[in-house]
Amino acid sequence: MLKGHFESAGASIEYGAADCLFPVDELDAIVLQHRDAQIALDNADGSDVVVVAPTSLATSYALTQHTLTAIPVESLSTAVRTQVADALATSVDGFELIQIGKWNTDSQNHSLAEFKSA
Repeated sequence: MLKGHFESAGASIEYGAADCLFPVDELDAIVLQHRDAQIALDNADGSDVVVVAPTSLATSYALTQHTLTAIPVESLSTAVRTQVADALATSVDGFELIQIGKWNTDSQNHSLAEFKSA
């Protein structure tokens, strides 16, 4: 599984400038979360994704605790698209998705027995 689009994102928007996207459950847009978001992001090229980036330790924590969310740019209202474009200083029309939250990654399971001898 991919690490996410944080390294390959086409653009990023700072957490504070993305306030028009929060709370996501109140957006008048298609909001994909959990597995649906992961599938959408797996199928998207990183250059077509805008990620919401942390600006401090507190916002980093908030984003890592946030449910993985993918929002198709075309489903956003004109007002929200304009706010996002203003924060990016470029058009959002060239992007497919906005990613919010932590990307789920596979990690190796460790047995507690492994640490017994340490």
